[in-house]
Amino acid sequence: MTVLALAVGGRGVVPPDEAVVHADDEGLLRGRAAFETVRVYDGRPFRLGEHLERLVFSGERIGLPPLDTAELETLAAEAVSASGEPDAVLRLLWTPGRDGDARPLAIALVTAVPPQFEEWRERGIRCISLLGVAGEAPWLLRGVKSTSYAVNMAAEAEARRRGADDAIFVDRDGVVLEGPVTNVWWRRGQTLYTPATGLGILAGVTRAVLQELAPAHGYTVEEGAYVLAELAAADEAFTSSTV
Repeated sequence: MTVLALAVGGRGVVPPDEAVVHADDEGLLRGRAAFETVRVYDGRPFRLGEHLERLVFSGERIGLPPLDTAELETLAAEAVSASGEPDAVLRLLWTPGRDGDARPLAIALVTAVPPQFEEWRERGIRCISLLGVAGEAPWLLRGVKSTSYAVNMAAEAEARRRGADDAIFVDRDGVVLEGPVTNVWWRRGQTLYTPATGLGILAGVTRAVLQELAPAHGYTVEEGAYVLAELAAADEAFTSSTV
């Protein structure tokens, strides 16, 4: 990850190599923090409002102090401007702050776009299926973007270990859920299929954009509970980032 710029609540833009999270912040100690990843196009964060809405939802589910969306909007603008890069990745984080401190911590981090994305788009990606159980237990914070991402990263590592690029989570009945950081789609004719958010998956912002734009391009969208065999029989399959 190439860090281009960093902005912190109460401080504004700081050097990218400066320490900003205290050791007793529960976001670090226990992964009790919420985050959003936002694509930046031509210097503008894509659908920032929708991302902030989802960040508010995640923070409430985790039990974090109320989110200051105005502060995060300001930090996002400052970090994107300081990065000097029109096409980048913006990450917004909201943590409880220091133990016993009443002030939560807001961070906006701008990084370079990972170089492998263009290669994957050109050649496609190889995926394996892995058991995902979050949808079976609502108390596991289904649909929440928290920094407790160890399981998601373990899934990506297992995919690489098996010679694939990414993983697709399925439940015990083989119903398709989502990828570690993506929503899953497939096409049959002029119909696009995707798992329903009621299965406990993350409602990706890009997913919503696809649903919004599909009719204008001659596609209908169906969402529901589909088994892995239906995806395998599709005319084509693809993933959309949850950003």
